[in-house]
Amino acid sequence: MEQPLHLHKRIVHLIREIPQRPILTTSIVLFFVIALLLSISLPLYQGKLSDYMIGVLMEAHGMIFDIAVIGILILWLNKSGEKQINIRNNHNEIDDFRDWKSPEASYRILGAIKRLNREDIYKIDLHECYLRTINLSYINLQGSNINYADLGQVKLIDAMLDNTRLNQANLENATLNKASLRYAFLSGANLTGVSGLKANFENAFLVKANFRNSHMINANFRGTDLSGADFENAHLYMADFTGAQGLTVEQLSHAKNLIKAKFDEELLNQLKMLHPELLENVVANSMSLA
Repeated sequence: MEQPLHLHKRIVHLIREIPQRPILTTSIVLFFVIALLLSISLPLYQGKLSDYMIGVLMEAHGMIFDIAVIGILILWLNKSGEKQINIRNNHNEIDDFRDWKSPEASYRILGAIKRLNREDIYKIDLHECYLRTINLSYINLQGSNINYADLGQVKLIDAMLDNTRLNQANLENATLNKASLRYAFLSGANLTGVSGLKANFENAFLVKANFRNSHMINANFRGTDLSGADFENAHLYMADFTGAQGLTVEQLSHAKNLIKAKFDEELLNQLKMLHPELLENVVANSMSLA
């Protein structure tokens, strides 16, 4: 019973959507016109029509050709042109508000980002933009330039930020729960007080990133470059640091806890020797694979 109901809703939704998609509407009309014309032209193919009717049907065939080739093509070109203009206008709006440090600028830029995402545009220039406190959850900004941007207290839950440049960006007290930052660049980024539950930083560049007072519970730091990163008072429960580069005992010694965190065996042994109080139930990479 549920499947027919779901199918009925789907059909109703598609029917309501037809007027909003002119190319689809024109194509459907053309299909029915061709079907009608072919049924009318059947006597023509059998040689049973007068010269007058033959002339009428020939004109009708020409009309169909005009609609199919010229009408739909021009309509498609117009829609493509409108799309490109809208994309350019949204990029321009971001540029217009780039130097504004106000909540209005944040929300205007947010609107432009969402409109660009609807057009499947994810690589956006947001460097030095003021984006404080806005909700960018589930947004896709893969490959974007967000260097030096102010993202303080922003929500980036489940956001797609792979290959994104966030060098020197301010993410203080931001929410990065389940955000994907694989291969992202966050050198010198301020991640103080960040909530990063299950955040994925795999193979990211986190040189001199500031994670003070952050909550990186179950975060993935596999293969990252953490040279000079600051983890003072950071909660790193179940965080995975296997394969991380540039990570030292000195950096981790200032963390709030490393309970059940994962490390390469050499680093783990150093931690056991120097800071066993942080390693309750810690798991080494080699042990977890055994």
